Amino acid sequence: MKKLIGFVSFMVLLAACTAEPTANKNTTSNANKPAETKTATAPTEADIIAKEKAGWDAFRKKDAAAFEKMMTPDYVEVTDGGVMDRAATLAGMKDFDITDVTYADWKMVTIDKDAVIITYTTNLKGTYKGEAVPPGPYRDAAAYVNRNGEWLAAYFQETASAKPPANMPPPPSPKTAASPAAKPAETGPDVIANEKIVWDLFKAKNWDGFASLLAPEFMEVEADGAYDKAGSVKGVQMMDATQFELSNWKAVKFDDDASLVTYTVTSKGAKPMKDYHSTIWVNRNGKWLGLYHQGTPAQAATAAKPETK
Repeated sequence: MKKLIGFVSFMVLLAACTAEPTANKNTTSNANKPAETKTATAPTEADIIAKEKAGWDAFRKKDAAAFEKMMTPDYVEVTDGGVMDRAATLAGMKDFDITDVTYADWKMVTIDKDAVIITYTTNLKGTYKGEAVPPGPYRDAAAYVNRNGEWLAAYFQETASAKPPANMPPPPSPKTAASPAAKPAETGPDVIANEKIVWDLFKAKNWDGFASLLAPEFMEVEADGAYDKAGSVKGVQMMDATQFELSNWKAVKFDDDASLVTYTVTSKGAKPMKDYHSTIWVNRNGKWLGLYHQGTPAQAATAAKPETK
């Protein structure tokens, strides 16, 4: 969705378990049928900020029990290492030693009556497996859902902030057509199918069709910035969607009117690059629309260090 790849943005775009799914076929989380929700007071932005900070504090203290209580069973986390479930996220906590976190730019958007998403930026101090963690800033997002009257974290994604290179290639020439662009296929509760419809529109350069599938308050977060609906539609016009392959699809249901889809985008060529992508789809008046998208470039491979005696 704008530069839908971190690596198209930098020829790194439309830039986020690390247990990356190994299957290349469509899968749906076993937890796609969440328990019936009880009525819960809608949280304020201050409520969600407090919950998110508490999660960071538990992670920093390596308090796995407290952290786990804040997460849904089907929790999904996306970082430059891949897409992780709750177990993988908790297991990875031991490798981090975070000494300080600072926050800025908080913004909450209501998904529906039982789900919200909050975006913000962080700067970090600490280490990962003994190596210094890049300080940031990082662009973060977290979705909270109502589960039996309690608001729990269902999704988190982090993307390291980066500027596009000065020598970015020019966008491809627009495709001319003798007739109006075809009407996009109908979207529905199958969010994997919805996301594939979007990519078909990219390949056809049907930008109006793409725009018609986005909610008015649509947001996109990439390594190079955050974009509204107009900015995202403009950004994808710089992308040649035929140069990418999509895999590792997974869907997680927030509630009857909202779901998350995650997948991997890999560039074709001698030196393939990949990004991890997520989109939240929401049912608005009977039509399923994209509400939020984030891309995270995959961690760059590092050369093996020579053995020393």
